[in-house]
Amino acid sequence: MLLRLCGAYIASVIEMKFEDFGLADPIMKALAAKRYENPTPIQQQSIRPLLEGHDLCGIAQTGTGKTAAFALPSLDYLVRNPKARLPVTCRILVLSPTRELAAQIGDSFRDYGRFLNIRVATVFGGVPIHRQIKQVQSGVDVLVATPGRLLDLIDQRAFHLNGVEIFVLDEADQMMDMGFIAPLKRIVK
Repeated sequence: MLLRLCGAYIASVIEMKFEDFGLADPIMKALAAKRYENPTPIQQQSIRPLLEGHDLCGIAQTGTGKTAAFALPSLDYLVRNPKARLPVTCRILVLSPTRELAAQIGDSFRDYGRFLNIRVATVFGGVPIHRQIKQVQSGVDVLVATPGRLLDLIDQRAFHLNGVEIFVLDEADQMMDMGFIAPLKRIVK
């Protein structure tokens, strides 16, 4: 029975289109502008459970669309659950191991949310922290951060995590390999 269900699921996944998920219209408009029609396998398997509010651990190779797999349902959540921005916090927190990846993820959220009224901030070390403090002072919808810089902001009381509704660890295995376990435990707590 399990094999039959899995087989039926896989067959239905192959024929999917983004419109099958029922994502909010502004997100669909952004996907159309990028000429995205068919979700990749990681997106096919991730988006629906995330839209339903489930936790998820996804593994896929680089370049397979993992960012869209978590960004699209996260943005859809913001559309369907509107709230005023609160100062010095965010609703969606994405942790990334490197500044390059954090910048890419931030750009992806901006692209997919281009027809939404959202604020996305990206913070990481190696640049002056005072600019980043200004960026997050009035609150953001999405914060993409490296663990160290996020903790710097928290330690300076320039940011807090009380408003976080969605938490994403991107490249969690790489973060563990890079020795971020102690900062991650502190952030999760």
